[in-house]
This record gives sequence, structure tokens and C-alpha cells, in this order.
Amino acid sequence: MILITGAAGFIGSNIVAELNEHGRTDLVLCDLLRQGQKWQNLRKRAFVDMVPPAELAAWLQGPAASKVSAVVHMGANSSTTATDGDEIMERNFRFSNMLLDWTADRQVPFIYASSAATYGEGEAGYDDNPDFEHLKRLRPLNLYGWSKHIFDQAVVERRKRGEPMPPLCVGLKFFNVYGPNEGHKGAMRSVVSKIFQSITAGEPVSLFRSHRPEYADGEQMRDFVYVRDICQVVTHLLGREDGFGIFNVGSGEARTWLDLARAVFAAMGREAAIGFIDMPGELRAKYQYYTKADIGRLRAFGYNGQMRSLEAGVTDYVQHFLMQPDSYR
Repeated sequence: MILITGAAGFIGSNIVAELNEHGRTDLVLCDLLRQGQKWQNLRKRAFVDMVPPAELAAWLQGPAASKVSAVVHMGANSSTTATDGDEIMERNFRFSNMLLDWTADRQVPFIYASSAATYGEGEAGYDDNPDFEHLKRLRPLNLYGWSKHIFDQAVVERRKRGEPMPPLCVGLKFFNVYGPNEGHKGAMRSVVSKIFQSITAGEPVSLFRSHRPEYADGEQMRDFVYVRDICQVVTHLLGREDGFGIFNVGSGEARTWLDLARAVFAAMGREAAIGFIDMPGELRAKYQYYTKADIGRLRAFGYNGQMRSLEAGVTDYVQHFLMQPDSYR
């Protein structure tokens, strides 16, 4: 039985879908649905139980938890504009530590979501070397990235001290993820989804102007990774029994926001029409102008799956999900 936290969220629900499609239905999900449409992300899925996050610690001490063979921890407050430090610490750090303790004690494989936000502006590079001295040089730009960064450091320091660890302990530094089941994220959903919505509504498509002379407007670069590729990485790791690492998970390519916007127009069969707006002042000091995942360590760990190109991923997302009457995976 596999326990998946954040299971109704964007990445978590896609992992549930991937496992269902591989014949796995022995899944225990942990998340909150509340009053929105988040439940739609699980409408097509099969699982055996759903546990609220506040009850998970108690559930893990009960008899059903003895059947858990792996924990996939995707649950977090993933808002890059979050400002409540106490809430972030509780949800993103202490909750993660509780799961790390439990998986180490029970010797259960543990796969968790880190983030490329830990790299900040990238001044220390995008090397996913899990060395504590290397990690200390990273400077996240927001509260969310910092919460992921301090948990990465806690994991590495625990291993360095020789304390009990899960047999498989892997952190995944996701770069700019897009794909189905992100509608509930509102303002935090991917730009692919936002551009599609604007085009469909007949509204102008606008990207942020650059506020650095070395980048032209729309030429800021990101590593955009399709969520279905992330799911394949996770299912591969679930086939391992042991190992340790904190790995970049991206396409391995840096592409511009203009490339992304043009790919959405092309997938919809429309002529590209793109304008530019000033970046809000409060974002300028926290804005990443370039990210690119070096996935060499992930490859060395045994993952040989192909990452989709930006055009292939956007086309699949737009044509097989966003343009369909039922856009959920």
C-alpha cells in the first residue's frame, strides 16, 4: 500500500492517476478537499482510504499503517507568495519531519517534493549535489523555497550524523511544472493554463517585460517540465528498494516565456499575438530570470526515461486536456 500526501493537488493527483494506470489501486490518500473543485482531480481515481492531514500522525500509529510499503510526500503549501511563516513551518517543515521520522522508524521508502525554488536566483548554480556545505550556499527568494530548503538540509544533516534513515530517501527538486489537474490552483496555476484561458476568452496574452538589460522582453528563461514526466520519475523510484539523493527534475532545457506562449498558440491552431506588461514591483526582487535543471545525477541514479520537449508537452496538455469537455486526468 502506498501513502500519498497532497494527493488531491496538482502533482499528487497526477501521481495517483499514473499509479492507477499501472494497475495500482492500493493507495491511501492524504489531503483536504474543502469546498472548491479540487475533488475533481480524484473523480476518476481508485483508492482505499483518504485521511485528513491533521489525522495522519494518529493514523500512522494505527493497524492499517503496517501495510504501507512507501510514502510519496507531495503535500505542502506551495504558494510562492505565502507570507505566514508559522503556517509554512507547520505544513512544509514539521509535517515533513514527522513523515521522515516515521519512514525511518518503520524502514519504509520515502520520496518527497523539494523544489527548484531552493536555488533562489541561481547565483550558486543549479547543482543538486546533496552535500551540506553546498546546500548552505543556496539562497531561496521566498518563504516557500526556504521551507523546502531547510527540510533538504535537515534530511542531509540527519544522514551525515548517522541517524536512522528510510531505506530509500529521495527529494525531488521540481522546476516549472505544467499539466492537467491544476485548475484549482487559481493564480498559482501554470502560465500554459493562463494563456489558454486568455486565448479562449478572446483576451490579450501578455508576458512580463524584462527589467534586466541582458534579457529582452519575454526572453526570461525557465526549465518547463510536463507533469506526466514527473510521474514517470516517481513510479521509477517506487521500483527501487534503497538509495539516497536530492535530484533535479526538469526537462533539462531552458526555454523562454515567448517559446511557451507560442507553443500554446500553435497547439490551439492560432496565430501568436503576444504583448508585454510591467512586472509588479513586489515581484522584481524575487524573480528568477533563468533556470535550467541539470538532471545528470537523476540519470546516474538509474532514470533513463525521456523528458518531453516544451512543444510536445504543451501540445499534449492543450489538445488532450484543456481543449476537451472534461479537462481532468
